[in-house]
Amino acid sequence: MNAEEYRKIISNAIDKEVESYTFYKSTADKAKSPAVKTMFNELAADEKTHREILQAFLAKDVRMLHFDASHDYKVVDDSATPKLTPELKPVDGLVLAMKKELAAMQMYTQFAKASSNPEQRMVFDQLANMERGHKARLEDIYVNMAFPESW
Repeated sequence: MNAEEYRKIISNAIDKEVESYTFYKSTADKAKSPAVKTMFNELAADEKTHREILQAFLAKDVRMLHFDASHDYKVVDDSATPKLTPELKPVDGLVLAMKKELAAMQMYTQFAKASSNPEQRMVFDQLANMERGHKARLEDIYVNMAFPESW
């Protein structure tokens, strides 16, 4: 894979992170509940960090990228996608966030499958793993919010 192809792949990933940041920040700004505001501001901050990490990758050799695969629990994969409204409940906001991470993970997985260049395939597989990790983190939060432990 040449340097321009590498830059294009990572730049696309950065664009997706910026899109997610904008979504989360906009939701936080519209939220009336302090808890919802806090949660979506934290998600926005995570996406900003992801963007910064990806920007740092632009300066690295593609062979230097390594991500551990996270398990995908598929908690909400078959659930309906809630609409973004000012009255969005925190749990529904997490479902929407997980759906965005799922879509990104699936996109990168498809790019990897379609790649004939091994290094390019590796980058897409690693990006899919990163998105799977984001989704897993959101799933942990979701399970704790949707099914809180009671004594």
